Amino acid sequence: MAVDSLDTRILRLLIEQPRTSAREYARLLGIARGTLQARLDRLEREGVITGSGPVLSPAALGHPVLAFVHLEVTQGHLDEVGEALCAVPEIIEAFSTTGGGDLLTRVVARDNGHLEDVIQRLIQLPGVVRTRTEVALRERVPHRLLPLVESVGRAAGGAE
Repeated sequence: MAVDSLDTRILRLLIEQPRTSAREYARLLGIARGTLQARLDRLEREGVITGSGPVLSPAALGHPVLAFVHLEVTQGHLDEVGEALCAVPEIIEAFSTTGGGDLLTRVVARDNGHLEDVIQRLIQLPGVVRTRTEVALRERVPHRLLPLVESVGRAAGGAE
């Protein structure tokens, strides 16, 4: 989908000021509230905007350890293992991948001992052959999309 300059401005406001009202967004953008709502509806319908809930901190929830656990899966069991991962609350994301493993999971834990317990639980899942774990030491670039939004907007015709 094409994201134009106005879409880029809207998305920037949503990212930078997520708790602002639609009326205030429209005022800040200098557009009618109906125009803003139509744009938001289209961005949601086309899958650009996928959520609007709060961003939570696993560390503040008592899980400061972050690790990336690669799982190698027996051929033909990828869907089964993927579904089983949903039952592990410490897994906050999982992706099918190419390369050295079949699944990459993002795992949070209370401490290193708890991380080991989670890994042991994963290795016991039917279809999991082995795991490889990398512990994150420090976040260098936080999850972000604004630079991408601005780049796409510029490419589509010049975001401000």
